[in-house]
Amino acid sequence: MKNVLKKVPNIISYRFIGILDRMIAWDLFKTVTSVLSVIVIIIVSRKFIKVLALAIEGTISGETAIDILGLKIIVAIASFLPASIFMAILMVLGRMYRDQEMAAISTAGGGVVRIYRAVFLLVFPLSIIAYQFSLYAAPWAEEKMLVLTNKDMETADIRGVSAGRFSEYSHGDLVFYTEEIDENQQMHNIFIQNRQQGKPGTINAKHGFLRNLPGGKYIILTKGERSQGIPGQANFILERFDEYAVRIDKKSSAVFYHRDAISTDKLKESVKIEDKVELQKRLSIPLGVIFLSLLAVPLAKLSPRGGVYGSLLFAFLIYFVYGNISRVNYSWLKTETIPLWIGQFWVYSLMLCLTTVLLVRLYGLKWMFQKLISRGKL
Repeated sequence: MKNVLKKVPNIISYRFIGILDRMIAWDLFKTVTSVLSVIVIIIVSRKFIKVLALAIEGTISGETAIDILGLKIIVAIASFLPASIFMAILMVLGRMYRDQEMAAISTAGGGVVRIYRAVFLLVFPLSIIAYQFSLYAAPWAEEKMLVLTNKDMETADIRGVSAGRFSEYSHGDLVFYTEEIDENQQMHNIFIQNRQQGKPGTINAKHGFLRNLPGGKYIILTKGERSQGIPGQANFILERFDEYAVRIDKKSSAVFYHRDAISTDKLKESVKIEDKVELQKRLSIPLGVIFLSLLAVPLAKLSPRGGVYGSLLFAFLIYFVYGNISRVNYSWLKTETIPLWIGQFWVYSLMLCLTTVLLVRLYGLKWMFQKLISRGKL
């Protein structure tokens, strides 16, 4: 405590970024990183289970699954950055109140204005990062995940071709076997059983290779024999060939972009009410970083005796209410229950009012007027 008191006068004497500012900002940065990492790992792990299931089924490749994991991390960071900053401020300032560091700082003349300045030394850059993630990085990641998943689903029929193993494709309509695959991806001693127009058929060939053609992905077979139909019937076919191509059915499916995957530039140009609401939803993330940080500073002083995590209950409650009000507000905007120009303005106005009430309760109305007049001369 004595060491803190000795250092504080020098800290307060700096006009711009002082030691106190850097100390609080650095503690906040470490805590935000830790909290965000834990949240992202938990959320992404739960969602990634479904991706792993698709990879096990062969619907998507292992490489695509890893790519999707990285893209989901980007989306999760954009979504949970406001909550992480909110909790980090409560944890850092709550610890400082518990350890009487705030009392020492206050005794040396450092008030809530100085704390806000130190907090927003980190919050402002993070709000810019949140803006970039929410409006550009997250939509790009969502679009990339859709494209990768759709591409892998289209080519799922050719995945898993390996020598010495029977592989089933096209929901059982085609069974493929090759005895050997050399270094040049040339297949040798191939057997195929397929069904065309309801007729069973078999193909044997000495060699073969995969090739992309305008109609899809084909197996080009050379020097083989093909039979189709049932032996003994009039429509039974038996023929030899020098070259024959078998298409592995390609799923033709268009990529349907949900609004999370639409680029922000396209949303700005759109006149649809749903797109305008989606744009406001993305803007709410950087705004949430700022307004939740404003609210967290007085909240941290409400229960300093509760330890480092004493105010987290308030954080979860307030963030839960804030999140639900925002979701209800988006529904009202889509149905035009409230005008679009109001948007999230009333939600952030409510948060600002709550912040003001807490500051007045903790420091008094007279203090508020003095700070507004002096404009923070510390």
